[in-house]
Amino acid sequence: MVLDVDSFIDRRQLRRKLSFWRIAALLAIIAAITSLLSAVGAFSGFGQPVQHIARVSISGVITEDKPLIEMLERIGKDDQVKGIVLSIDSPGGTTVGGEAIYGAVRKLSEKKPVVTSVGTLAASAGYMIASASDHIVARRSSIVGSIGVIFQYPQATELLDKIGVDVKEIKSSPLKAEPSPFNPTPPEAVTAIQELVDDSYRWFVDLVAERRSLERDEVLKIADGRVFSGGRGLDLKLVDAVGGEDLAKKWLVEKKGLDETLKLLDWKPERPTDGLIFNTAATRWLAGLLGVEWGKLDTKLPGQVEKRLFLDGLLSIWHG
Repeated sequence: MVLDVDSFIDRRQLRRKLSFWRIAALLAIIAAITSLLSAVGAFSGFGQPVQHIARVSISGVITEDKPLIEMLERIGKDDQVKGIVLSIDSPGGTTVGGEAIYGAVRKLSEKKPVVTSVGTLAASAGYMIASASDHIVARRSSIVGSIGVIFQYPQATELLDKIGVDVKEIKSSPLKAEPSPFNPTPPEAVTAIQELVDDSYRWFVDLVAERRSLERDEVLKIADGRVFSGGRGLDLKLVDAVGGEDLAKKWLVEKKGLDETLKLLDWKPERPTDGLIFNTAATRWLAGLLGVEWGKLDTKLPGQVEKRLFLDGLLSIWHG
């Protein structure tokens, strides 16, 4: 029986569709198996196969970054890592986030030498983390310092009065949920918050004094929230040398006895989205379905969200 032309074309189209879905199913299976093996650690050790110096980048707003902290713990246990360069470029963030990462770096430095290379800035919680390392290198025009703590809250009572909104509340005690944006802050609440800020500030000052081998009075003179250039920071003993990453590595070689032939290899935290090995292709495909040009699509949404985070609690951050 001879097929007519239409039937022949239909069959060819059907075969193409079947081939497409078979390939798609195969890729999905491979992706699932790869993600599963990665989750159970089957690929651990493949990324850094030789002895090296680990480069750890800490940038943007500081928060209690558990994937980063877990990675620092893994670096401490990895015999292939002989030293660590922290590449810091951060205005700071939450005080508790800085404290958590500071603690992780201190634990790491008990096992292996750690040096910080400051990029554009290491301010507030960013500088707090830098001080956890054994040596700090910054560019002459880098920004360092901003030692201090801030607590911010909105006050919308005048706006509510203008639009005729009155917020009622019933609470267990006068200081519960204070300060509130819905009513003037009572003096008792201001005093309580100031005590909270002062307590964390004292801890921050003592931390810098200890790590930088400075007298507490010396730190207090510069711990008024000011930022300094890397050059001025050198004079004030906030940094140890002026230079870049090459100078940081040189310190590891000359002062800690590392082999100068060791290369710097990047270590990156394992985040939940890392398992989506086809996420870029999927985003490109979705953009096509939506009629959005790939070149105009913002592929840095996580970073954009991070920059716009509303940070609760005490902040150690420099507002530039």
